[in-house]
Amino acid sequence: MPRYCLDLDTPAAGFIDSFLIGNGWLGATLGGGVGTERFALNLDTVWSGGPLQPAADEGPAHLIPELREAIRRRDYLRADELGRALQGKTWTQSYQPLGAIELTYADADAEPGGYTRRLDLAEATAHTSYGAVRLQSFVSNPDAVLVATATGQGVLTLDRVGMAFVSPHPDTHISLSEEHGIRWLVATARVAAHVAPNYVLSEEPIRYDAAAPAADDTVATGMGYAVVAAVERDSDTGGLRLIASAASGYRGHDQRPSTDFTALVLEARARVAAALEIGTNELRQRHRDDYRRFFDRVDLDLSASGPVAERAELLFHFGRYLMISSSRPGTEASNLQGIWNVDVRPAWSSNYTININTQMNYWPAEATGLADLHTPMFKLTRELAEAGAVTARRYYGAAGATAHHNADLWRFTAPVPGIPQWSNWPAGLYWMAAHLQHHIDHGGAAEGFAAETALPVFRAATEFALDMLVDDGADGLVASPSTSPEHSFVVGDAKVAITAGTAMDQELIRETLENFVGLADPTDPLAVRAHAALGRLRLPVIGAAGNLLEWDDDKTPHELGHRHLSHLYGLYPGIRITETGTPEAFEAVRRALALRLDNGTGYTGWSQAWVLCLAARLRDRALAERSIGGLLDHLTSRALLVLHPHDGWPEGNVFQIDGNFGAVAGLTELVVQSHEGAISLMKTLPPSWTGGAITNIRCRGGHQASVSWQDGRLTSAAMLAGRDGEIVVDLPDGEVAVTDPSGPVAVRLVTGAAAGRRRLAWSGKTATRYAISPR
Repeated sequence: MPRYCLDLDTPAAGFIDSFLIGNGWLGATLGGGVGTERFALNLDTVWSGGPLQPAADEGPAHLIPELREAIRRRDYLRADELGRALQGKTWTQSYQPLGAIELTYADADAEPGGYTRRLDLAEATAHTSYGAVRLQSFVSNPDAVLVATATGQGVLTLDRVGMAFVSPHPDTHISLSEEHGIRWLVATARVAAHVAPNYVLSEEPIRYDAAAPAADDTVATGMGYAVVAAVERDSDTGGLRLIASAASGYRGHDQRPSTDFTALVLEARARVAAALEIGTNELRQRHRDDYRRFFDRVDLDLSASGPVAERAELLFHFGRYLMISSSRPGTEASNLQGIWNVDVRPAWSSNYTININTQMNYWPAEATGLADLHTPMFKLTRELAEAGAVTARRYYGAAGATAHHNADLWRFTAPVPGIPQWSNWPAGLYWMAAHLQHHIDHGGAAEGFAAETALPVFRAATEFALDMLVDDGADGLVASPSTSPEHSFVVGDAKVAITAGTAMDQELIRETLENFVGLADPTDPLAVRAHAALGRLRLPVIGAAGNLLEWDDDKTPHELGHRHLSHLYGLYPGIRITETGTPEAFEAVRRALALRLDNGTGYTGWSQAWVLCLAARLRDRALAERSIGGLLDHLTSRALLVLHPHDGWPEGNVFQIDGNFGAVAGLTELVVQSHEGAISLMKTLPPSWTGGAITNIRCRGGHQASVSWQDGRLTSAAMLAGRDGEIVVDLPDGEVAVTDPSGPVAVRLVTGAAAGRRRLAWSGKTATRYAISPR
């Protein structure tokens, strides 16, 4: 099988085995049928519901003093009871499917021959082949259309082509016509006004709004959309060509959506008509050139390590492919399934779950050279900070802004009704804001980003954090109330969740305050307060067994093998805990992770991806190998989609895209890390990765690192300086020479390396390439 290609020999049996193609905002799911393809379509801005409505009351913030007192008394049953009273009454909305174009393009028995379907990750193109028939499909960002071409003996004549639209929404209107040798399909529909999460019992889980639009064709809920498709004979290939696009009634998260179907059809049809004027070869080349400017930035080659490692390499490139296909400047952020979903009531609403999943979606963005694709998350974060100011005031009586574990297109930030262990977690904005700092640290931030985008968000998060901190009775500061995402501890026969100072909240608040202080004017009164609070902020606690504790003391976990690894945030994705900088905490993380693993954590794809990232930071090569194996053996589909096992779901598994992105982050960290004040190379190579190379990994400081190895030993490395100043590189022990284009570079040994490694430093110049060679 060629590099960058995923080949399968049967059509998809269901969604999780399908091929996904997209341009950042228009997605299509392909099953690879014989002679027939079903293009299930999505737009990034088509969700149920509508803009958030102002609350009719003052909110439950008056309960906070009583809740804090219950926590102080260690009356956790009462704390959970009060926590439930703090919850909201509404849920996030759900990401919606548009429906599917069903195209019959060839005889199913056209000519005997083997069936194959291929997803070419280097070309962002899906192929279906059988006999002499070939179907090639892609979604173009430059031309904003889906393009599919069918060629070969057995392809139908235009008059025999079957084209239909299947919609999951009842209020759908479909028309078919033919003009000047082009067959047209136009579909319009409204999505649901409300979709309850799949895990909520409801007498009416899906509700459509029958109310007539206002005079300006806007509605309170249930936006409109249009799909337009055209089929014609293709002069470039001699076969058939389908071109399709879609338009959404979304007008902004705080604006009533549109049902102006005339305008929506005109918008989508204009894109299709423009593409019809362009030859297929040119459309394909424009698509390829646009895609490759992202894909070619980084490479990982494990072909010298054998077929098992090559499968990990393919997972790496597939994750990058998914990011380029689901997140572009100006689009919405990638949700739980990226931009692909076929269910009106998808798993977990296919929303933004911001207690791990949304953040994991963007873990690899900076390091793999896709910083510009990170920007949709920044927009989401900024808008959550704006919406979350009301939530902070209503639910906590606090300044600043907050967001809880679920968000959506409409920038929902309140605690949803439900169980405190997942509802009562007000730390979502801290974690979202951390990505703004990652962007700055990796050197990809545009001029003004820190002051105009990052600082206002950190200010809002810091104001909220300071109002959430209380004295712990030992002159320390802890967050109260505080929970550990989706986990609980045992009190008697009950499981409870709300306490003070959970490990994750303490880590997130520390990071938030440090980032704000680093960006703000030191004389800013809020920066002065934040600096003072940092001096008293309690660190996560190490337990009697030497493991890092999830809560403020040795509480009994409800699930020893819980899927979330929240208390280990300080090691990854955080950067506070390091092997040589905080050795006691580092060892405590190792023990805490071992305890989780011994009891079965990593049973979901995204959780296993987090294990991989932690293994990389822990320098645990054997665990890294096992983690990769776990992902590839039973937590990915045939189509390499990372899975969340779910007995209640039709396929027994749910696709969650964060697992794919988390895997890319972990695979990168095995070879290149840059969080300890040094750029570390080959720190956690799995034993089976005997030979390979990785190129152009972007590091903190804006530098780019490349490295190759054979038989587990460094053969060459290179650093491209992103700025003037000292470059520190952490390498496996051994003598090396450093050169630049003019000759040898003077280097010096510096402290801070772990056992079996050494650190070298030299003075670097922007845009200069430094070669590192073993002596």
